[in-house]
Amino acid sequence: MTIRFDGQVAIITGAGNGLGRAHALLLAERGAKVVVNDLGGARDGSGRSSEAAEDVVTLIEKNGGEAVAHGANVADFDEVQDMVKTAMERWGRIDILVNNAGILRDKTFSKMSLDDFRLVMDVHVMGSVHCTKAVWDIMREQNYGRIVMTTSASGMYGNFGQANYGAAKMAVLGLMNTLVLEGEKNNIKVNALAPAAGTRMTEELMPEELFKLMSPEVVSAGLVTLCAENAPNRQILCAGAGGFASTHLYETSGTYIAPEQLTPEAVLDRGSEIFSREGEKELHGAGEQSLKFVTQAMQHYGIEMPKD
Repeated sequence: MTIRFDGQVAIITGAGNGLGRAHALLLAERGAKVVVNDLGGARDGSGRSSEAAEDVVTLIEKNGGEAVAHGANVADFDEVQDMVKTAMERWGRIDILVNNAGILRDKTFSKMSLDDFRLVMDVHVMGSVHCTKAVWDIMREQNYGRIVMTTSASGMYGNFGQANYGAAKMAVLGLMNTLVLEGEKNNIKVNALAPAAGTRMTEELMPEELFKLMSPEVVSAGLVTLCAENAPNRQILCAGAGGFASTHLYETSGTYIAPEQLTPEAVLDRGSEIFSREGEKELHGAGEQSLKFVTQAMQHYGIEMPKD
């Protein structure tokens, strides 16, 4: 089945360069009307220019598509609201939001200023919050929406010198997990993309040959699947250099310690049971963890689970 977006409107943040540019071009190629958002700053977030976004719009229009540029700073909710207003006035709906905008302020944690930490969090986390909040009710009223967060292996697994970036990239997964639950009844699907691509954000971190293998276009092929009508929900799609995988968070079965035995030492002594991965499972809501612990306690005391 061919994935098309005819009649749909997509907002892609940070779409003037790199991954965002590739996302915008591919969605437009497949029929989407695109809001090309880009502040036009340097990779550390400094500066501002509309040139990159305008260039992407020109290319989309040259290829027969429809697009509009908007230079909203995603860390500023008023500017984000203006961007959404522009899209609604022009096309009357918003079907897809790709939260891609990001900056880097890499330093070891000991040398990192709190200002650098806050700025990265503001762009990646609050930027995703602002853009999602601005389109959320529109998508609810439409009973349709596809939202993609951009996470990273740096957040899921850690990366030296990226405490701020890693924290931000894990935070958007927490946002995704709750939005999935709240958006499900209105056919709003929320997923995350974990890209590994050669962009201006990473060009100094890898050899030239590897940089060429990791083109943004390869990642965008995966991004499109998360925006499709039959997209999955609550998935973390990892993509890079032609490789695709999925990351999941699991919880061990754990163990129960009776109150009369419960001491810090007992917890430490039972570590082999607590940390054993045998029988681990993926949970789909915070309540499932609480239910597991309560069930273990009830079994200890011989209490039957109430029926409905």
